[in-house]
Amino acid sequence: MDITMNDEDDGYVIVSKPTWPSSPSIEPRPRLLDTICRISDHIAEAFWPVNLRIHDHPELGYEEFIAHEALTTFMSSQQGWKVTPSAYGLKTAWIAVYDTGRKGAVVSFNAEMGMGHACGHNLIASASVIGAVTAAKVMEEMEIPGKVVLLGTPAEEGIVADAARTSTTAYEQLKVEYHGRAAHAAVNPWLGINALDALISAYNSISLLRQQFMPGDIVQGHITDGGLKPNIIHAYASGSFVIRATTQSRLDELREKVYACFTAGATATGARLVVTRGGAYKDHIANEVLAQRYAPYFNALEPDFKILENADLDRARGVSPASSDQGDISHAMPSLSPWFYIHPGPKGQGPHNPEFADAARKKDAYNRAVRVGKGLVGVALDVLQSPDLLERVKRAWQESMKP
Repeated sequence: MDITMNDEDDGYVIVSKPTWPSSPSIEPRPRLLDTICRISDHIAEAFWPVNLRIHDHPELGYEEFIAHEALTTFMSSQQGWKVTPSAYGLKTAWIAVYDTGRKGAVVSFNAEMGMGHACGHNLIASASVIGAVTAAKVMEEMEIPGKVVLLGTPAEEGIVADAARTSTTAYEQLKVEYHGRAAHAAVNPWLGINALDALISAYNSISLLRQQFMPGDIVQGHITDGGLKPNIIHAYASGSFVIRATTQSRLDELREKVYACFTAGATATGARLVVTRGGAYKDHIANEVLAQRYAPYFNALEPDFKILENADLDRARGVSPASSDQGDISHAMPSLSPWFYIHPGPKGQGPHNPEFADAARKKDAYNRAVRVGKGLVGVALDVLQSPDLLERVKRAWQESMKP
């Protein structure tokens, strides 16, 4: 959920169950929670088939046509919403806006799509859509001024516990190419320049560099083109690499070290290096004021796990090695991106595993996503009704943006 910074402008990561100690919230049950639950449960019943349709039809990033159709059709059926399909020049992006017509704050929900069923993207979309529609209906029922914006964002992973205080990593994708010179590997190999050797040298150098990695530094890669045949000195080789770090500044430092490994491979072999920077995400900076408002809603809704209200501990455990487009949003406006737990399969596998994809289809997982949506609605309504809270959210965001 995001909060815009003025009146005029218009996740989630699924993880294994935490093992840290828990304690109940000291706050009473939020006063609007019963109203939120009544409305949200009705919407969730109607949205369940949409959740299954998204899960049962995996689609590649930027090609989520079934998900786009299912979500925009559902939103078009909701009274008072203005829906724009294929928004911002992207065929599978979309935006839906509910505007009371009265001056107030703007809250935004991010419904991620993409072929991420093994990371629960159907659940992310469900929590966001149900949350946004619920917020609008409560606003109508209670005559709360303001605006709700729901963004349908494709290809979230293609280039989102004190579940509330989650911070994700900065992320950058690189295409690495080496150009050498072909030669016969047995007759005259001295005439060749082996591009594959350059790539493997760089790959191994990065593996050695890991000894000096800081906590939160991650570099992953794979060879996408390793040459044609074993009896040829390879004239071309390429790989895809991803760099992650806990902050954008650390990502910049780590990138220089990784680039040095790429350059070393070229220098050692004589191959020519070409590096193309692909998609990148900034680190997610969670707004602590929004996180504090989320805690009582989460604790009132979650029967088993309660958020331990300890800010220092939250910051220590709240950094995820995952990356999300929500990170970029958090650098533009106050943001909250909760995690939530779903029951894994027999082997206890986490995201990006077939077992987890099966778990993400179950009704229990859906119900947990709905609970997260309810919590986000509660935070959104608190902000919409409290100018003082909105100002504190803004100040906290401004403070977090300082170098």
